[in-house]
Amino acid sequence: MISFRLKTTAETADILKALHNATGITPNILSRIAISLSLNIKAITELVESDNKGIEFNRHTLTGEHDMVYKALIKQHYGNDISEKDYFPDLFNAHLARGVKLLEQEYRYAGNYDKLLDILLGISLDNFEEN
Repeated sequence: MISFRLKTTAETADILKALHNATGITPNILSRIAISLSLNIKAITELVESDNKGIEFNRHTLTGEHDMVYKALIKQHYGNDISEKDYFPDLFNAHLARGVKLLEQEYRYAGNYDKLLDILLGISLDNFEEN
């Protein structure tokens, strides 16, 4: 059965809300950035348990028309085939939870929105040049 809803952890929700307030970037866009940051780390992420205090997202809100791209990236990260249930919400949520923590660290290091964008662009360029 395909899942179309994802509920974050309370910690993930709190970080997304704080970053949204600080940057004006919507939680769904912050989530996409967070997933990218998490996928940058070679280590496999641990699964997380959502709770009643998390944010509930519609799958299309998070992945949009690029759902198959996200699934392929997560599949590649794990190095083997993954089931639909493993992909969404389980692994997607795990990468989201790890990624928002990374994004929060980058924001704290940057200190403001403009510097955060510079850092994120630098990370993107570094990854592009490596490949």
